[in-house]
Amino acid sequence: MLARFIPHPLLSIMLVLVWLGLVNKITLGNLLLGIVLGLVVPMSTAAYWPNRPRLRRPLVAMKYIAIVLWDIVVANVQVALIILFKPNDKLLTRWVTVPLELTSPEAITVLAGTITMTPGTLSAMLCADGRSILVHCLHSPDPEGDRDRIKSRYEAPLKEVFE
Repeated sequence: MLARFIPHPLLSIMLVLVWLGLVNKITLGNLLLGIVLGLVVPMSTAAYWPNRPRLRRPLVAMKYIAIVLWDIVVANVQVALIILFKPNDKLLTRWVTVPLELTSPEAITVLAGTITMTPGTLSAMLCADGRSILVHCLHSPDPEGDRDRIKSRYEAPLKEVFE
């Protein structure tokens, strides 16, 4: 019965928190509107999530988020240094193909989003069979190392979380 009104409890909580963050002021009205959004949006989209993903290891997911946030900060500094001090003719831009062990569409989506959110890299295309992702690196003197870093730092924890 409760699952009918709150089909995606984590999504509902996230929507309330995101709403409160967007309005940047916690008032009773904003909280109530956030709760309404947190209930209505998941109920109206539940039909599109017939096999909703399960987080197998939520603590690993929290650790993953911390790692990604740290990597975003570090990559911002690295990209700024590259832009400011590296001559264009010394840039080693590369396309790197990252073979995937992930099979869950949600996990692959999170991986692609993570790669794109990290400055200096961009996930450009998923192979038609879902077995690899094409990544553009702004400066990559070691493409194999970058591929291995993506697999160990991002793909391995996502596999624990989603599969």
